[in-house]
Amino acid sequence: MKQREKTDKIFQDRMAKKTDELRWLYMELYGNDSMFFELCDQLHRFYEERSSTLKALDQKREADPGWYKKNDMLGMMFYIDNFAGNMKGVESKLDYLEKNNVNYIHLMPFLDTPKGRSDGGYAVADFRKVQENLGTMDDLEALAGACHKKGISLCMDFVMNHTSEDHEWAKKARQGDGEYMSRYFFYDNPYIPSLYEKTVPQVFPTTAPGNFTWLPEIGHYVMTTFYPYQWDLNYGNPRVFNEMMYNFLFLANKGIDVIRIDAVPYIWKELNTPCRNLPQVHTIVRMMRLISEIVCPGVILLGEVVMEPEKVVPYFGTVEKPECHMLYNVTTMATTWHTVATRDVRLLKKQLDIVNGLPKDYVFLNYLRCHDDIGWGLDYATLQQEGIEERSHKKYLNDYFQGFAGESNSRGVLYNEDPVTGDARFCGTTASMCGIEKAGFEKNKAAMEKAIQMDVMLHAYMFMQSGIPVIYSGDEIGQVNDYSYKNDPDKAPDSRYIHRGAMNWERAAMSSNARTVEGKLNKRLLQLEKIRKTEKAFMTNADTWTVDTWDNSILCIGRYYEGDKIYGLFNFSEYDKTAWINERDGIYKDLITGQEMEAAGVNVPAYGFFWLKKIN
Repeated sequence: MKQREKTDKIFQDRMAKKTDELRWLYMELYGNDSMFFELCDQLHRFYEERSSTLKALDQKREADPGWYKKNDMLGMMFYIDNFAGNMKGVESKLDYLEKNNVNYIHLMPFLDTPKGRSDGGYAVADFRKVQENLGTMDDLEALAGACHKKGISLCMDFVMNHTSEDHEWAKKARQGDGEYMSRYFFYDNPYIPSLYEKTVPQVFPTTAPGNFTWLPEIGHYVMTTFYPYQWDLNYGNPRVFNEMMYNFLFLANKGIDVIRIDAVPYIWKELNTPCRNLPQVHTIVRMMRLISEIVCPGVILLGEVVMEPEKVVPYFGTVEKPECHMLYNVTTMATTWHTVATRDVRLLKKQLDIVNGLPKDYVFLNYLRCHDDIGWGLDYATLQQEGIEERSHKKYLNDYFQGFAGESNSRGVLYNEDPVTGDARFCGTTASMCGIEKAGFEKNKAAMEKAIQMDVMLHAYMFMQSGIPVIYSGDEIGQVNDYSYKNDPDKAPDSRYIHRGAMNWERAAMSSNARTVEGKLNKRLLQLEKIRKTEKAFMTNADTWTVDTWDNSILCIGRYYEGDKIYGLFNFSEYDKTAWINERDGIYKDLITGQEMEAAGVNVPAYGFFWLKKIN
């Protein structure tokens, strides 16, 4: 009884600190007392249902709020079935993840979705059910528990902008039930939808044009921003917000540590606006943060906001009223591959300077590749100053990464190609984009060494960025494109499956053999990861900046934390270059080779790099 009274007091203390703001925001948005009181009652219920183990983890993380900002954080993302069959399979591979220094895993969508109408799992039919082929909620809870014992955090996607048309709410709405129709956006004539279409951009103009779908069986239009089978939820209805928060807490109580809020800018709709990034979105995210801090403060919010770093900043909130804990650094990822194709670091340096100029409390997730395509959302205003036009440059980039231009060794395919505008996105694994696939096919040993070198250099550069690095499963062993997706009718139309191939465990077993491609790459990545988590200058909140090298092919990043200073030098060219830096403030040691030198006039081999630490 005393223990229960103690934990209940913890909840009451949190409520006392957060309720006034939560109530103010809720009433500002909804003005509904009874729904607010229902929400508070449910928060208490979910807190009581939270396991003692998770409550203890919450308290540990409350005492160390920067726990996720450490220099040992390394993420990996994967589809459960592709990686290990099902959740029990993932649990059996935790030793492999641990061996690769991974302590944060992002499970791609695993909640119940209809076959063939899932958008890769982002059309959820049941927020409290796992896809049958992947396991059960009990399996998820067991996996989370096993991860926590190894110090591994678990991340999942929370798709809150929409549900599948097969969701229970959607089924009842399709039957004409007004209560459930009010949870979406239904219109019995085209007038209001036509007004929305005037100001709301299309997400997939070629594959899913328009923002509404006509349902002839009930004579209504329903808002479908993404695909016709994904019905947008109406967050103007407090019942929608409450119920989705209950789903959020249900999943948090299964042991999820990081909840990725999918498509967060889209969740509030309003006529005569683009229905993107509206002020009410921030009200909702702030309420989510408060709810999390009351019930499960050990849970981190990761926002999926696909914009330039300076434009995503509002989603961090303010120091006094924070929203997301972490955001993606999408633009830098795309600009990295632009740099690979052009051998010119100037745009990348400018973007890193913008990120480095933001408050150090802001944590970005950095990656070379993810499950999605690469969209060329670059800073074309800056490029135009160099005489580079948007359309022709996008064509060059897509030609380069298909292997058609710029003396490229990359291999891959286009996604969502629009023959009218000439626009397209690109798909391919990191290894294939670096030339490992081509070199392997041609059995060219020299080309393979060069490709491996480029792959390692890019990872070394990513580890030097400000934030937390995340790798896509298979990148740690140089896994190449998987063209077998073309033989699956459900996957063939979506070229993104080329880089979502099943994990090749036979090749993973070769990573212990230093004579194999997998072994050569993995050994060097493990070395980088080991150095990163032992050098405090790699802390997420270290001072980070760029340095002029006077060679457009070489990027220099500096890091400083509590007296430790490191410079990273990265050659994006296939030729040996000299970085004309002039940091003559002592002797530096290359953390990779142990070589000692001055940080001045450094000769950097083709696709080479240095991590130089000041030693005196």
